Amino acid sequence: MREAEQHVVFPDGCRDVLVVREPGGVHEVFLTEFDFGPRPAVLRPGTEITGYRLKPGADVSAPVVEAIAANPDLAETLLGDACGDWNDLDEAIAALTMPGATVAAVARSLGVSIRTMQRHFLSRNLPPPDFWRLLARVRQAARLLRVAAPLAEMADECGFSDQAHMTRDFTRWFGLTPVQLRGNESLLKVLGQPALGNWTGEQISTR
Repeated sequence: MREAEQHVVFPDGCRDVLVVREPGGVHEVFLTEFDFGPRPAVLRPGTEITGYRLKPGADVSAPVVEAIAANPDLAETLLGDACGDWNDLDEAIAALTMPGATVAAVARSLGVSIRTMQRHFLSRNLPPPDFWRLLARVRQAARLLRVAAPLAEMADECGFSDQAHMTRDFTRWFGLTPVQLRGNESLLKVLGQPALGNWTGEQISTR
């Protein structure tokens, strides 16, 4: 008897549409929520998942999810139409991922106050601006773990106050220290997938 597969899902600033096919051909479609810490995922033996990662901050409506459930083969087309063009919130999120970004500086660049920008995120049911800034910073640091550089130098390059600050953030977001992640190539590969901080500009990413 095959054992259930266990995986860890890291925060990435993206919502995913998951087409889950159980043994026997039964399928379900789910829209994930934003993660604020590592989340365990257990799959039954024989379960197959096709994931469609939406651009950071993007959402899709319940009718779109229902349409995909009715015809999973059209998922990519339906999601591409639903996500639409880049908008002002996309620009704000992209700006918050830049090295050294601050919420105040991004708000100024957009010509709004910090509170106005915060309300704008809230009105779209998105995590607050600092979520995007802090998550992008720690994800960028995680991608540097494959480089044989001292952790203190990485912390300085990514804008942490010191190595201890970086370690605390890694533990908060990923449940692991930089040293623990550096020794786990499979998890580093997961963290290197397109998401907040290294999105390539498309509306969705199939995986």
